[in-house]
Amino acid sequence: MIPPSKVRPQGGGTQDTPDETVFAAVVYVLVSGCAWRALPPCFGISKSTAHRRFVIWSRAGVWGRLHEEIVHRLYDASLLDLSRAVLDSAHVRAKKGANTQVRAPWTGASRAPRCTSCRMRTDCPWSSVSPLPTSTTASR
Repeated sequence: MIPPSKVRPQGGGTQDTPDETVFAAVVYVLVSGCAWRALPPCFGISKSTAHRRFVIWSRAGVWGRLHEEIVHRLYDASLLDLSRAVLDSAHVRAKKGANTQVRAPWTGASRAPRCTSCRMRTDCPWSSVSPLPTSTTASR
């Protein structure tokens, strides 16, 4: 589903980052809602690499094909029940003559996002942000 990386005709450059690593970083940003600049260093790639691949894959239609594949696999395994479904959509109309000087208040996440991919690694500074739930804390 993921398009192959382009080979530089002049050669050189850095070694290509594996698609699996970039995919994990992109999914982390999409699921957690953190900004690209807050991508934890435990993924081992830069925020610009993750964002660039996200844009390339978006233009290539990877996310739509991935969604279709997951839906088909769930349907084939009889794990998809569409007898009850919810459709959610948000549209905000920009009114003509609206005050463009008013800015929305800052509601962004903190600069230390929860890193769920490397909690067990001790070399990642983000792994200590939220401890793993234990049997005594999970029921609270």
